[in-house]
Amino acid sequence: MSPDIDAETPATSGDDASALLSRLRVIEDQPLESRAGAFVQIHDRLQSTLEASVRDGGRDSGTGTSNLHG
Repeated sequence: MSPDIDAETPATSGDDASALLSRLRVIEDQPLESRAGAFVQIHDRLQSTLEASVRDGGRDSGTGTSNLHG
């Protein structure tokens, strides 16, 4: 059974998900040449958030995806 993408988890609030989706929409509107760098930034941020969550035993370390918005 696959997880529900819209379901909130302790590590992801609705605001964080909305901010990420908004950021992805902005990136998609950029010229192709600009997208790769923007996606790399998002990837790196999500990876560091995930790794911090794993290190902290899944507790919210205060580093949400909301920092991606901007």
